[in-house]
Amino acid sequence: MREKRSFRQWLATGKVNRRLVIVTFMFVPLLLLIVFTYVPFAKMIQFSFYDMAYLGDREWVGLENYVEVFTRDDCFQALKLSLYYMVGAFIQLALALFFASILSTKMKGAGIFKGLLFFPYLVCGIAVGFIFKFFYTRGFVFDTVLQWIGFELDNLPYWLRDTSVNNISLAATSVWRYMGQNMVLFIGAIMSVDDSMYEAADIDGASGLQKFRYVTFPSIKTIIVLNLILSITGSLSVFEPPYVTTGGEFGTGTYFVIMNKLAHESQKVGLASAMAIVLLVIILIATALQKLFFWYFFGEGETEAYRVIRKRKKREAREAALAAQKGGAV
Repeated sequence: MREKRSFRQWLATGKVNRRLVIVTFMFVPLLLLIVFTYVPFAKMIQFSFYDMAYLGDREWVGLENYVEVFTRDDCFQALKLSLYYMVGAFIQLALALFFASILSTKMKGAGIFKGLLFFPYLVCGIAVGFIFKFFYTRGFVFDTVLQWIGFELDNLPYWLRDTSVNNISLAATSVWRYMGQNMVLFIGAIMSVDDSMYEAADIDGASGLQKFRYVTFPSIKTIIVLNLILSITGSLSVFEPPYVTTGGEFGTGTYFVIMNKLAHESQKVGLASAMAIVLLVIILIATALQKLFFWYFFGEGETEAYRVIRKRKKREAREAALAAQKGGAV
């Protein structure tokens, strides 16, 4: 007769322990995700329909906050500044892909250059803001370097006050900070490309540019799309450079900076919540459009990458057949 086990003995069995570990490791992250992500997100959606502050009474206003987001000059119009950061994102990705293509080859000192280019990403965003605040200050680092080249200080603009250049200056800080991160991702993707593709391309007499176009680019297309999506969505939600460097003054207040001021300084929590929901919808639409764009224009890119391999295999098959015929003739 099978002996009955106590609950403690049953709990101590290996099978039950494995299941408890699986359930525990699954339950704890889900609980944290629900408590700190989904519940606050649901409350933010609720707040977007109220005229309210952090403390005090709240008044139901329906969709008025969403209408105000699109009609206020300091809300939706601030998204126009994201265009500066989007252009900077394209420049940043192009530079990252360029340096990754060079540094992924065997060359002396490649590790040092990788470390130097990746280092800015390790610096805290707040620290980067303060660094460039002094870098662009009148008569400081940037102006001094330009004077060494031959520029006159009186002919140089105020890089953080002049509305014609200040947003370009701030976008350049993002290029400096995030280029190294994208470069490392591109290097990892390039290093994972099958060497046989490059060998086949060499046999076919492909140039370096052709190998990049038909082998490297299609093979790392997924990473390129991922980096592009992250860069553009990040451009829509820029906060640290204008907030730390200029405080959002002189026409540099991005969407997130305006949202922060409305929520924490003006105590318009409902309006700021509506701005956050609108931004989320815009980011989702931008992501979907990017994926459709790459699917339409580069959906057949992988066939080009493998075409060189198929050509090489056909050539080898023909050479083997000719060798077999010559052997039979002998």
